[in-house]
Amino acid sequence: MKDPTQMQPPETRWMRLTLRLAAAYNLIWGALVIAMPGLMFQLAGIEPPRYPQIWQCVGMIVGVYGIGYAIAATDPLRHWPIVLVGLLGKIFGPLGFAYALLTGALPPAFGATILTNDLVWIVPFALILRAAYRNWRDVHADLVEQAPAPEILLDIARTSDGRVLADLSREGTVMLVFLRHFGCAFCREAAADLALARPRIEASGIRLVAVHMGAEADAIRFFRHYGLDDLPHVSDPSSMLYRSFRLQRGRLDQLFGPRVVRRGWQAARAGHRLGNLAGDVFQMPGIFLVRDGQLVGEYRHRTAADRPDYIAFATGGDALLAAARTGVESPAIN
Repeated sequence: MKDPTQMQPPETRWMRLTLRLAAAYNLIWGALVIAMPGLMFQLAGIEPPRYPQIWQCVGMIVGVYGIGYAIAATDPLRHWPIVLVGLLGKIFGPLGFAYALLTGALPPAFGATILTNDLVWIVPFALILRAAYRNWRDVHADLVEQAPAPEILLDIARTSDGRVLADLSREGTVMLVFLRHFGCAFCREAAADLALARPRIEASGIRLVAVHMGAEADAIRFFRHYGLDDLPHVSDPSSMLYRSFRLQRGRLDQLFGPRVVRRGWQAARAGHRLGNLAGDVFQMPGIFLVRDGQLVGEYRHRTAADRPDYIAFATGGDALLAAARTGVESPAIN
C-alpha cells in the first residue's frame, strides 16, 4: 500500500510546473551572472562592481537554488522546506533592495531584477506552502482516525518506572498530561505549573503521569530541572499515544495566532523561553483522567497557549470538560 504522505494529488500539477519554471529561471540567471557579471550593471546604467567575483558568487548561489527547486518539483508537498527557504529569500531580497533604494545605494532601474527574481514568485510559493500544510494536516488527521482506541494502548504503554498505565488506573485515577515538545515555552510553563500543583493533585488521591515526545535521557534532564525527578512519565516519540487520544496537530491560528504570540511573550518574561525544537512542534497537548482503564475526563487545548488549572481539572474534571466543549476560558494557575 502506498504511503499517503507520498501521494501526489492532481492539484500539484501547477506546483510542479511552477517549481520547474523557477528552477530553469534560476539556472539561466545564475549562468548569465557567472558568464557576464557586469551585464546587469550596464543595463541599469551603474558602475559594475570592482570585484566581479563577488557578484559571480551570487550567481552561483542563485543557480544552487535552481537545483533545489528542481528537486522540490518532483514532490512539492514533501519538499516544502525547500520552497520555504526560497520564499524567505524572495521576501528578504526585495526588503534589502528597498533599503538600498532609500539610502541611494542602488538606482530604481536595478529593481527590474527584483521583479523577476523575487516578486513574481512570492504568491505561488506561498500557495504551495499553504497546500503542503493542509495536506500534511489532513494526513495526520487520517492517522488520528486510524489510531487504536486509548484503552488498547493503555494496556501497552509503560511509565518510566515500568508500570503499565492500565494497571495504574485500576489502583486509582490517573491524570495523564500530554505535553508539547520540550523546547516549547508553553511546555516549560506547564512543567513549572505541574510542579506547583502536584502535591495537591496527589493529595486528592490522583496519580499524575506526564506523556511526552522526547527521548528518555532528555526527559530525565527536563523533569529534573523542574523538581519532577520522580514524576512517572511515558516517552512517546512516534506520537502514537497522542493520536490514540485523538490529539491533533494544531492549526496555524492555534500555534501562531495573536493570543499565542502574546502569551508566549508573557511566558518568556516569566523565564520559560524557547529551547531546541524536538518532536512534533505542531502537536497539540491535552489532559485526561483515566480510571479502571477507561477515559473519564478530558481537556483538549484550544490553542498552544492554553494554561489550564491542573488542580481544578483533577478535582472537577467533568466541569472543566464542559467548559472546554462550550469554549469557556479555562482558569489558570496563579
